[in-house]
Formats: sequence, C-alpha cells, structure tokens
Amino acid sequence: MSGGEAKLLGRWGEALAAEDRRRQGWQILAAGYRSRFGEIDLIASNDKYLAFIEVKLRTREGFAPGRAAVDARKQNRLRATAEQWLSQHPELTLQPRFDVAEILAPQGTATKSPRITWIENAF
Repeated sequence: MSGGEAKLLGRWGEALAAEDRRRQGWQILAAGYRSRFGEIDLIASNDKYLAFIEVKLRTREGFAPGRAAVDARKQNRLRATAEQWLSQHPELTLQPRFDVAEILAPQGTATKSPRITWIENAF
C-alpha cells in the first residue's frame, strides 16, 4: 500500500469513527487537529466528557491490535497536543479523557461492515 493509499484509508477510518460517535450522541469538535507536538485524530464531547480520540485502522487481524501502536511516546505526544488544544478552549470544562478507536476493515474502504472497538479512557 502506498503512502497516499494509507493516508486515504486512515482518513476514511477517522470518518467512520466520527460518524459512530455522532450516532452515540457525541458532538465532533475537531478532526485532524495539529500542533507542534503532534496530531489528534478526533476531539469529541458529550454531556460528561471531552474525548481526545486516536483512530487505528487495520485491514488484517494477524498484526498487533491498533491500541498497541499507541505506545508511551505516542501517548506523551497526544497529551501535549491535548494540552495545547485545551489552552485554546478554556470555556470547555468537561472531564477530558483519551480514547482509542480500533477499526477492522479487511477489504479497506470496500469493507461493508467495518468493526469498530472503542477503548474508552485508554490511558
């Protein structure tokens, strides 16, 4: 898979995760938020939480689960990026948390029913 194809597949997975959260009553506040520290795929809120969401899409189950790619280094970058976003939005006083959305899509974007597994409060 080329870099462009992987990026397209990743954006498709992020859109799936955002739509799934919307169906569950969440509001998507930002997608692809970037700072000098890194990127947060999705930022969403409901009546209790402000979730900083890392989306990991896999086309095969044989590899490590998506959550395994969110190692300590990635977690630190996500925390720093979330702090940057929070400093720009002091009006939001919801409890922050970090979630991981694992998406399994064996046929890539042609997958009819991708499986989404949410790991809430992942770290």
